[in-house]
Amino acid sequence: MPASAEASAFQITVAVAYSGGADSTALLLAAHQRWPGRVLALHVHHGLQAAADGFEAFASSFCELHGIGLQVRRVQAAHAPGQSPEDAARAVRYTALADMAQQAGASMVLLGQHADDQAETLLLALSRGAGLPGLAAMPDRFVRHGVVFGRPLLGLPSAALREWLDVTGHAFVEDPTNTDLRYTRNRIRAILMPAWEACFPGFRPLLARSAGHAAQAQVLLDDLARIDLAQAGMPPAIPALQLLSRERQGNALRHWLRQIAGVAASTAQLDELLDQVADCRTRGHRIRIKVASGFVTREGGHLAFAPVDGVPSI
Repeated sequence: MPASAEASAFQITVAVAYSGGADSTALLLAAHQRWPGRVLALHVHHGLQAAADGFEAFASSFCELHGIGLQVRRVQAAHAPGQSPEDAARAVRYTALADMAQQAGASMVLLGQHADDQAETLLLALSRGAGLPGLAAMPDRFVRHGVVFGRPLLGLPSAALREWLDVTGHAFVEDPTNTDLRYTRNRIRAILMPAWEACFPGFRPLLARSAGHAAQAQVLLDDLARIDLAQAGMPPAIPALQLLSRERQGNALRHWLRQIAGVAASTAQLDELLDQVADCRTRGHRIRIKVASGFVTREGGHLAFAPVDGVPSI
């Protein structure tokens, strides 16, 4: 019986996002050793490259060889105009993983990102001038689409995972797009990371520590935003916002936009919004500022967010 058909027979404790690559293979095997017979592999077929069918075939044969249940989901991950291919694929992948995990009754989905991925994420955020959410890099645990995701390998470098697979004789596949230098993350991995290693040996834990400091600071800012929005309201009242310092206004508005619409304003957009809030002293003052995929508008004495479909969010 194929591993995918056997999945329903397993008492599922935890699921593992499994691409067939070295990182997810090491994670899947470690989870299988920790919870024998209670692990489900989740494979997402993005359909974005010719090798995708081969990845799925490898995942199926590998899981069948090791007696691990497998579910496969084929998705359409083409990116929309103005959206990066990586972001589009990531969004579709998380949706598929969450849906498969919920259907299987898995308590958590484990992801194979490791210390190198964490360092690359922080360097990528720095190159884009990111704020604290970006500098915090990847959390070791988060919730998306109602499912808990965990990253247990963030403290381990990629080389250690590959060395373990080589020593134990376990096969894995190589994604050919990982060497495509058209992608920013691949350039960071191939060019910048070796340079950092040459200048600062063992730098990965230090970057992870900095990301941890940023994450702690963001928690405090989120707490402050909740306090301010408890006074200003949801949606925030413009007169109440005007009583706050510009910095606290910006912090509260960032938090509000994340909570009600899952969007983030650029620095220029937020500066314009704060200017408009400061100038909003008359009934006739109109606010309509493009933010991410929608507009922040004035509705009476409050702000509102209207997505592109025209349905306002408060």
